[in-house]
Amino acid sequence: MLKRILIQLDCDPQPSTFDSVVAVDAGAEVLLRHGGVTPAAAVSLVHGGMFTRGGADLAATAIFIGGSDVEAAEAVFRQVQKTFFGPVRMSVLLDPAGANTTASAAVVAAARHLPLGDPQSAARHRAVVLGGTGPVGQRVARLLARKGLAVTIASRSLDRGREVCERIGRQVQGARLEAVASPDSAATPGLFRAAVEAADLIIAAGAAGVTLLDAAGRSCAGNVKVLIDLNAVPPAGIEGIVAADKAKMEGVQIVYGALGIGGTKMKIHRAAIMRLFESNDAVLDAEELLAIGEKL
Repeated sequence: MLKRILIQLDCDPQPSTFDSVVAVDAGAEVLLRHGGVTPAAAVSLVHGGMFTRGGADLAATAIFIGGSDVEAAEAVFRQVQKTFFGPVRMSVLLDPAGANTTASAAVVAAARHLPLGDPQSAARHRAVVLGGTGPVGQRVARLLARKGLAVTIASRSLDRGREVCERIGRQVQGARLEAVASPDSAATPGLFRAAVEAADLIIAAGAAGVTLLDAAGRSCAGNVKVLIDLNAVPPAGIEGIVAADKAKMEGVQIVYGALGIGGTKMKIHRAAIMRLFESNDAVLDAEELLAIGEKL
């Protein structure tokens, strides 16, 4: 029987050890690790996988694309798909900086407590994504918009927030999106408070060690049912949430910390690697990873 080979294309100079370990734990028997990968460099690496095995045997070779630069990884992801032709292709997974698996896990957690699986019910709910222009925040916003929620993207840069809303709007038909400036910005501070007051769900997905919603801001969130903080580095992204919190009741609110989400993220990551070797034509981006998470 052919060994399961995972071709790891990482845009950083040194491929991620974390991603390599998860791949081995998920069943990859051989890892071909490549760092500093660019779209141009990816072509020959992909050809090497495409032309050494044929037919059904191609399912035993797959591609993982990662790295800390999400835009660079997405460019490699697009190039990899362009390099395939006809049935000569391999399954490919995109998860730069863990953005797709983390965002998917956050939405899976929220769906345990909010009716996100019912489009009509979901449409009556509002979400605020703090740090919504970052890698994880953009994907959280996109996934929630696909569920039908009205999504507010909060960012220190209002212009950047509006750009992300426009991009997601092009990707998600009928998306209801708005951008507001975070409180440390001089622009539209009242709109931020109004968004927090109206939210049923708040997810903090900003930079590590930065508080995006302090105690005063949290006190305004009287309607919120679920709070999720994806920052594991003190201070908390949402003041008062501890990284290990998992479906913890605080009054009428249910809270999750980064480690409370992390278990689901790891399950999605491992399941996605296993999914790669089931066929030679899987393409796993955030939406496909969310679907995997919903079935766990």
